[in-house]
Amino acid sequence: MKICEIFVSIQGESTYAGLLCTFVRLTGCNLRCSYCDTVYAYTEGSDMSEDEVVASVRSAGVNLVEITGGEPLLQEGSRSLAERLLNEDYTVLIETNGSISIEDIDRRAVIILDVKTPGSGMSDSMDLRNLDRLKPSDEVKFVVTGRKDYEWTKNIIKAYDLTRKCHLLISPAYGILSPESLALWMADDRLQARLNLQLHKYIFDPERRGV
Repeated sequence: MKICEIFVSIQGESTYAGLLCTFVRLTGCNLRCSYCDTVYAYTEGSDMSEDEVVASVRSAGVNLVEITGGEPLLQEGSRSLAERLLNEDYTVLIETNGSISIEDIDRRAVIILDVKTPGSGMSDSMDLRNLDRLKPSDEVKFVVTGRKDYEWTKNIIKAYDLTRKCHLLISPAYGILSPESLALWMADDRLQARLNLQLHKYIFDPERRGV
Protein backbone atom coordinates (compact mmCIF):
# COMPACT_ATOMS: atom_id res chain seq x y z
CA MET A 1 0.00 0.00 0.00
CA LYS A 2 1.04 3.61 -0.50
CA ILE A 3 0.59 5.36 2.84
CA CYS A 4 0.43 9.13 3.14
CA GLU A 5 0.63 9.29 6.96
CA ILE A 6 -0.13 7.44 10.18
CA PHE A 7 -0.76 9.47 13.32
CA VAL A 8 -2.72 9.62 16.57
CA SER A 9 -5.09 12.48 17.28
CA ILE A 10 -8.54 13.32 18.53
CA GLN A 11 -11.21 11.99 16.19
CA GLY A 12 -12.69 15.21 14.86
CA GLU A 13 -15.82 13.91 13.16
CA SER A 14 -18.51 11.20 13.24
CA THR A 15 -20.26 9.78 16.30
CA TYR A 16 -16.77 8.91 17.57
CA ALA A 17 -15.77 12.59 17.77
CA GLY A 18 -13.61 13.45 20.75
CA LEU A 19 -12.05 10.00 21.13
CA LEU A 20 -8.39 9.24 20.56
CA CYS A 21 -7.92 7.55 17.21
CA THR A 22 -5.08 6.22 15.09
CA PHE A 23 -5.46 7.50 11.53
CA VAL A 24 -4.07 5.53 8.61
CA ARG A 25 -4.25 7.83 5.60
CA LEU A 26 -3.80 6.16 2.23
CA THR A 27 -2.49 8.02 -0.80
CA GLY A 28 -4.62 8.74 -3.86
CA CYS A 29 -8.11 9.98 -4.63
CA ASN A 30 -10.33 9.68 -7.70
CA LEU A 31 -12.32 12.84 -6.87
CA ARG A 32 -11.43 16.52 -6.70
CA CYS A 33 -13.89 18.13 -4.30
CA SER A 34 -14.03 21.92 -4.30
CA TYR A 35 -13.43 22.14 -0.53
CA CYS A 36 -10.87 19.32 -0.16
CA ASP A 37 -8.62 19.86 2.87
CA THR A 38 -6.22 16.97 2.24
CA VAL A 39 -4.94 17.77 -1.25
CA TYR A 40 -1.51 16.53 -0.19
CA ALA A 41 -2.96 13.00 0.03
CA TYR A 42 -3.52 12.93 -3.74
CA THR A 43 0.13 12.02 -4.34
CA GLU A 44 2.27 12.15 -1.19
CA GLY A 45 3.24 8.95 0.53
CA SER A 46 5.53 5.94 0.64
CA ASP A 47 5.09 2.21 0.14
CA MET A 48 4.47 0.15 3.26
CA SER A 49 3.64 -3.50 3.69
CA GLU A 50 0.56 -4.57 5.59
CA ASP A 51 2.81 -5.88 8.35
CA GLU A 52 4.49 -2.49 8.65
CA VAL A 53 1.17 -0.66 8.86
CA VAL A 54 -0.19 -3.06 11.47
CA ALA A 55 3.02 -2.72 13.50
CA SER A 56 2.66 1.06 13.43
CA VAL A 57 -0.96 0.82 14.60
CA ARG A 58 0.02 -1.54 17.40
CA SER A 59 2.78 0.78 18.58
CA ALA A 60 0.28 3.68 18.73
CA GLY A 61 -1.60 1.90 21.51
CA VAL A 62 -5.09 3.18 20.59
CA ASN A 63 -7.99 0.78 19.99
CA LEU A 64 -9.91 3.04 17.59
CA VAL A 65 -8.46 3.11 14.04
CA GLU A 66 -9.66 5.04 11.01
CA ILE A 67 -8.60 4.06 7.50
CA THR A 68 -8.99 7.15 5.37
CA GLY A 69 -7.53 9.07 2.45
CA GLY A 70 -7.70 10.40 -0.14
CA GLU A 71 -9.90 7.47 -1.06
CA PRO A 72 -8.71 4.33 0.73
CA LEU A 73 -10.80 1.88 -1.32
CA LEU A 74 -8.78 2.67 -4.43
CA GLN A 75 -6.08 0.46 -2.92
CA GLU A 76 -7.09 -3.17 -2.67
CA GLY A 77 -4.90 -3.62 0.39
CA SER A 78 -7.23 -1.40 2.42
CA ARG A 79 -9.80 -4.19 2.67
CA SER A 80 -7.28 -6.75 3.86
CA LEU A 81 -5.84 -4.25 6.33
CA ALA A 82 -9.29 -3.59 7.79
CA GLU A 83 -9.96 -7.30 8.18
CA ARG A 84 -6.65 -7.90 9.90
CA LEU A 85 -7.14 -5.06 12.35
CA LEU A 86 -10.66 -6.26 13.10
CA ASN A 87 -9.29 -9.73 13.81
CA GLU A 88 -6.98 -8.09 16.35
CA ASP A 89 -10.04 -6.54 18.06
CA TYR A 90 -9.54 -2.96 16.90
CA THR A 91 -12.60 -0.84 16.23
CA VAL A 92 -12.14 0.07 12.57
CA LEU A 93 -13.70 3.04 10.79
CA ILE A 94 -13.38 3.33 7.02
CA GLU A 95 -14.05 6.77 5.58
CA THR A 96 -14.86 6.56 1.88
CA ASN A 97 -16.04 9.14 -0.64
CA GLY A 98 -19.06 7.17 -1.85
CA SER A 99 -17.89 6.59 -5.41
CA ILE A 100 -16.74 2.98 -4.89
CA SER A 101 -18.85 0.01 -3.83
CA ILE A 102 -18.71 -0.87 -0.13
CA GLU A 103 -20.36 -4.28 -0.48
CA ASP A 104 -17.13 -6.32 -0.19
CA ILE A 105 -15.90 -4.63 3.00
CA ASP A 106 -15.83 -6.69 6.20
CA ARG A 107 -19.16 -6.01 7.87
CA ARG A 108 -17.53 -5.60 11.26
CA ALA A 109 -16.02 -2.32 10.07
CA VAL A 110 -17.91 0.95 10.47
CA ILE A 111 -18.34 2.66 7.11
CA ILE A 112 -18.37 6.46 7.11
CA LEU A 113 -19.83 7.20 3.70
CA ASP A 114 -19.13 10.76 2.58
CA VAL A 115 -21.91 11.47 0.06
CA LYS A 116 -20.78 14.35 -2.12
CA THR A 117 -23.26 17.21 -2.48
CA PRO A 118 -23.53 19.35 -5.64
CA GLY A 119 -21.41 22.08 -4.04
CA SER A 120 -18.46 19.68 -3.99
CA GLY A 121 -18.58 19.46 -7.77
CA MET A 122 -18.46 15.66 -7.46
CA SER A 123 -22.06 14.60 -6.78
CA ASP A 124 -22.36 12.96 -10.21
CA SER A 125 -19.57 10.56 -9.23
CA MET A 126 -21.52 8.93 -6.40
CA ASP A 127 -22.47 5.26 -6.43
CA LEU A 128 -25.82 5.81 -4.73
CA ARG A 129 -26.38 2.05 -4.61
CA ASN A 130 -24.12 2.22 -1.55
CA LEU A 131 -27.04 3.78 0.32
CA ASP A 132 -28.81 0.42 0.01
CA ARG A 133 -25.73 -1.43 1.28
CA LEU A 134 -25.55 0.30 4.64
CA LYS A 135 -25.91 -1.42 7.99
CA PRO A 136 -27.16 0.19 11.24
CA SER A 137 -23.65 0.80 12.61
CA ASP A 138 -22.60 2.76 9.50
CA GLU A 139 -22.62 6.54 9.14
CA VAL A 140 -23.45 8.79 6.20
CA LYS A 141 -21.86 12.23 6.05
CA PHE A 142 -22.98 15.17 3.94
CA VAL A 143 -20.78 18.27 3.66
CA VAL A 144 -22.96 21.21 2.66
CA THR A 145 -21.73 24.48 1.19
CA GLY A 146 -25.05 26.34 1.30
CA ARG A 147 -28.82 26.15 1.26
CA LYS A 148 -29.00 24.34 -2.09
CA ASP A 149 -26.74 21.57 -0.78
CA TYR A 150 -28.83 21.36 2.38
CA GLU A 151 -32.10 20.94 0.45
CA TRP A 152 -30.42 18.35 -1.80
CA THR A 153 -29.27 16.48 1.30
CA LYS A 154 -32.76 16.42 2.76
CA ASN A 155 -34.10 14.98 -0.50
CA ILE A 156 -31.49 12.19 -0.49
CA ILE A 157 -32.24 11.36 3.15
CA LYS A 158 -35.93 11.05 2.35
CA ALA A 159 -35.52 9.19 -0.94
CA TYR A 160 -33.33 6.50 0.64
CA ASP A 161 -35.05 6.47 4.05
CA LEU A 162 -31.67 7.04 5.68
CA THR A 163 -32.99 8.02 9.10
CA ARG A 164 -34.03 4.38 9.53
CA LYS A 165 -30.84 2.86 8.13
CA CYS A 166 -27.83 4.42 9.82
CA HIS A 167 -26.35 7.40 11.65
CA LEU A 168 -26.60 10.71 9.76
CA LEU A 169 -23.97 13.45 9.90
CA ILE A 170 -24.33 16.89 8.32
CA SER A 171 -21.30 19.15 8.18
CA PRO A 172 -20.90 22.79 7.19
CA ALA A 173 -18.06 23.14 4.69
CA TYR A 174 -15.32 24.71 6.80
CA GLY A 175 -14.85 28.39 6.00
CA ILE A 176 -17.74 28.37 3.51
CA LEU A 177 -20.93 27.82 5.54
CA SER A 178 -21.26 28.90 9.16
CA PRO A 179 -22.17 26.19 11.70
CA GLU A 180 -24.80 28.58 13.07
CA SER A 181 -26.67 28.73 9.75
CA LEU A 182 -26.70 24.97 9.40
CA ALA A 183 -27.77 24.44 13.01
CA LEU A 184 -30.70 26.84 12.56
CA TRP A 185 -31.85 25.12 9.35
CA MET A 186 -31.71 21.74 11.06
CA ALA A 187 -33.64 23.03 14.07
CA ASP A 188 -36.31 24.64 11.87
CA ASP A 189 -36.79 21.36 9.98
CA ARG A 190 -36.47 19.15 13.08
CA LEU A 191 -33.99 17.17 11.01
CA GLN A 192 -33.01 13.86 12.61
CA ALA A 193 -29.27 14.08 12.05
CA ARG A 194 -26.11 15.04 13.93
CA LEU A 195 -24.46 18.41 13.29
CA ASN A 196 -20.94 17.26 12.45
CA LEU A 197 -18.19 19.81 13.09
CA GLN A 198 -14.53 19.16 12.32
CA LEU A 199 -13.36 19.46 15.92
CA HIS A 200 -9.69 19.17 15.02
CA LYS A 201 -9.94 22.41 13.03
CA TYR A 202 -11.21 24.24 16.10
CA ILE A 203 -8.68 22.63 18.45
CA PHE A 204 -5.62 23.01 16.19
CA ASP A 205 -4.54 25.33 13.40
CA PRO A 206 -6.84 24.29 10.52
CA GLU A 207 -3.81 24.02 8.20
CA ARG A 208 -1.87 21.75 10.53
CA ARG A 209 -1.23 18.19 9.41
CA GLY A 210 -1.04 15.07 11.52
CA VAL A 211 -3.87 16.08 13.82
